[in-house]
Amino acid sequence: MNERLMLRQELMELDQKHFLHPTSPIQQQQDFGPAFIFTKGEGIFLEDVNGKRVLDGMSSLWNVNVGHGRRELGQAAMEQMNKLAFSSSFATFSNEPAIRLATKLAEVAPGNLSTTFFTSGGSEANDTAYKLARHYWILRGMPEKKKIISRKRSYHGVAMGSTSATGLKPFRDFTNSLAPDFYYSDNLSTEDLRQTIEVEGPETIAAFVAEPVQGAGGVHIASDEYFRDVREICDEYNILWITDEVITGFGRTGEYFGVDHYGVAPDMMCFAKGVTSGYAQLGGVILSEAIFEDLKELSTGTLLHGYTYSGHPMACAVALANIEIIENEGLIENSKRMGAKMLDGFSWIQGESSIVSHVRALGLMGAVEINTPQHVKGPLAPRIVTEASKIGLICRSVVFDGQDTLVFAPPLCINKEEIELMIEMLHHAIFRIERSV
Repeated sequence: MNERLMLRQELMELDQKHFLHPTSPIQQQQDFGPAFIFTKGEGIFLEDVNGKRVLDGMSSLWNVNVGHGRRELGQAAMEQMNKLAFSSSFATFSNEPAIRLATKLAEVAPGNLSTTFFTSGGSEANDTAYKLARHYWILRGMPEKKKIISRKRSYHGVAMGSTSATGLKPFRDFTNSLAPDFYYSDNLSTEDLRQTIEVEGPETIAAFVAEPVQGAGGVHIASDEYFRDVREICDEYNILWITDEVITGFGRTGEYFGVDHYGVAPDMMCFAKGVTSGYAQLGGVILSEAIFEDLKELSTGTLLHGYTYSGHPMACAVALANIEIIENEGLIENSKRMGAKMLDGFSWIQGESSIVSHVRALGLMGAVEINTPQHVKGPLAPRIVTEASKIGLICRSVVFDGQDTLVFAPPLCINKEEIELMIEMLHHAIFRIERSV
């Protein structure tokens, strides 16, 4: 047995015994071990322990925006760690990278979003937003405003609050004790949002939270009017509007932030993932100037919320270097251009296939819906994902709420030839499964 096979066998056995994987079938892990053990990344490609090279059509978890193997980000991390790897941000302590990053975020965020509370990731960012929204209304003398409305087919994370806000029921069914005061409206209907507010009572509702484009729920894109109507409804009923830009931020949709497509701004904005392109763990919530002014004026004691790694110096330094790459290399505009080519490719596949029913994309965030024939048992999208991985393409399937959908989010640095390669591999995978049924 050669060295590579020996290493893979060793790692597989250790993985099965000691590594409980997130969002993975436990039995599959135990029966077959990890599908890939990656050892290297470069651009839009990953390489596993066997030397197999695959195209990362998901930016891993929607987050490696600038692509794999960016030495500049490793250099930024090393330089900061050599100076100051970590210091607490509690008790008004601070550090330069966190200050610089908060300032940069205020410059690029929509509307008058101006002040950032840092977290370690997206779930913490969402939990923080809900907690701050409720605290805000307590300070305003309206403690009964505590309910959070989210959308069906939404995904906001897996901490207790963010799990409870997630509109995908299987994630909520995972536990038997959800956080209270979370409600769900139709994902594309503002009339249903208005009705939910009226039924629950606007005087009891703290905030409405929404992804500008729903990600893990199936890449659902709202109409041009949807978020403009949301802004008006939240203003009308005195409800805070929170956008979850964990996936859609930092160029993913062809604009700096997903909500920028709609010409309106939220009261709070959650971010993570693309802020560092996954090179360091970082997230946060950006507050509007008005909310921050109220917090300063009305607070009389300590803000009793914080994470050990809030404002982590190294993570913030990596984020600054990452944002510099995004801007200097024109990756937001590239996302828009390559996203259009990706959608053209999806449309071509739809014309060639009898099982592709609908395609959609906004920037480099897209979906291909599969129409599984009635005689076929079970959804086809997961089978296409497996077939694509054999060919050398990583994508994901969404089968919640009766969906049978493939979703894509390649790195923003992808070029025309690489888009064409991705489409070609996807076409082959779909054709093979279509022919087999």
